[in-house]
Amino acid sequence: MEHLGNYERSLTDALTFSISWELVPGRGAVERAQEVLVATAEQAARGGKVHALTITHNPGGSPALSAEMLGAEINKLGIEPLVHLTCKDYNRNMLEGLLYGLERAQVRNLLVLTGDYPQSGYCGRPKPVFDLDSTTLLGLITDLNRGLEVPTPKGTKVLRPTHFFAGAAASPFKALEAEQMGQYYKLRKKLQAGARFVVSQLGYDARKIEELLLVIRHLGFGHVPVLGSVFVLPAAAARLMNRNGLPGCVVTNELLAEVEREATATDKGKGKRLERAAKMYAVMKGMGFAGVHISGPGMTYPDLEFVLERGEELAAKWMEFVQEFNFPQPNGWYYFERDTRTGLNQLEPVSRLANRGCATLGYAAFKMLHRTMFDPRGFLFRPMQALARKVDGSRLEDVFTRLEHLIKDMTNDCLRCGDCALFDVGYFCPVSQCPKDQRNGPCGGGLEGWCEVYPNERKCVWVKAYDRLQGDGREDSLGERQIPPVDHTLAQTSSWLNFFLGRDHAAKALGIKTTPRKGRQGGGHP
Repeated sequence: MEHLGNYERSLTDALTFSISWELVPGRGAVERAQEVLVATAEQAARGGKVHALTITHNPGGSPALSAEMLGAEINKLGIEPLVHLTCKDYNRNMLEGLLYGLERAQVRNLLVLTGDYPQSGYCGRPKPVFDLDSTTLLGLITDLNRGLEVPTPKGTKVLRPTHFFAGAAASPFKALEAEQMGQYYKLRKKLQAGARFVVSQLGYDARKIEELLLVIRHLGFGHVPVLGSVFVLPAAAARLMNRNGLPGCVVTNELLAEVEREATATDKGKGKRLERAAKMYAVMKGMGFAGVHISGPGMTYPDLEFVLERGEELAAKWMEFVQEFNFPQPNGWYYFERDTRTGLNQLEPVSRLANRGCATLGYAAFKMLHRTMFDPRGFLFRPMQALARKVDGSRLEDVFTRLEHLIKDMTNDCLRCGDCALFDVGYFCPVSQCPKDQRNGPCGGGLEGWCEVYPNERKCVWVKAYDRLQGDGREDSLGERQIPPVDHTLAQTSSWLNFFLGRDHAAKALGIKTTPRKGRQGGGHP
């Protein structure tokens, strides 16, 4: 209990409605915008109504003042930071080292995110990293909190436990069944990995807002506090979100038209947008959220106080405002049956059986190959394992590896990671076909089934996998288990050899005995 912070207390106390307010640092160290941001944080600390100040990490995929360093500075003001920790710019070693620094600085509230795809930087677009995903980063944090066991020259040692309070984000605002179920499969993995709270993505559909709460309870994690996102929405931001310019934030055409009408008023719509935010606060409190995460461009501390005070005034009659947040996506899919009385949800999930088609010929071929060759019960498994032992380290290994890669290049644009995840994603490759290398589920940035990075050009690989597996009634397999990050010691080697000889994650999950690598005879990959 010694390390329990104010923000964690606020979220775990049933009598407290927790408030976090988002501040967005820009580029530069001591620019005027940064000084205004710190002054705003000082106001919030004096005001005493905010439990944590959320600090974004390179928002929009562009460089900005370090969220971690700014979090340490804000901590000294007497108010706790909630630091966004994303996977887009750091590899796993950098993330681990960063976490040690945050622990020493007593910055312990973390919102763990995949992160926006990098867009701009010094001399052009930077290289995206995405070495871990949000589920595996949460797993690392959980292991650090327990005391991470690490190798030493004399064996292993267990590090002293850290004290992080880490949460995750989730989006209920997806239009297609395939992309929405992908979000919920990944959410379950995040919760299983140790997420202590959940923050909703932004949208203006009350039925979807409530859906996230109900899904988390349905998954068996009703004890985990959930925060709703309240955004003070000006017309410029509404237009950006409407075209998915802030990936994952959903503003429909109907809502955009309403916001643009409001912007013609003498106050440019400020009164209306603050009132909308206050009503959203009231609706979320009435639904049973543990708190709200408030944000919006140009928002001042007095604006925040208005939203909080007005929201509390309206909270007792929150049901009156539900229909004001009725901006569904066209033909949007919902997890639960609709409650016609309230306009919200029943507790009964909708049937997904009606949407099942037939398995495709390509999928059937992959499945047959898997059953005969890669299933330990298949009749070709033991012969292939015996062949792998003979080929491993021999002069034939290079030929064997090139043949495998030729086949996988034709079917999946293989990038030769050596730790293949085709079995896990409906025989699609999440490395070559996802710009963010997501091995445990989709990021939150896609829209209407399209990839965030290649909208209207490339379908999200997780949507394709769901549709393919649904024809076989196996779509729920996408959420069954956590897939570890790629082991880069296997890069450019044969994933078939690694599988049959027990070296990759798929083999270890099946309990295949590991055969140590032999020395190479002749050529081969490095």
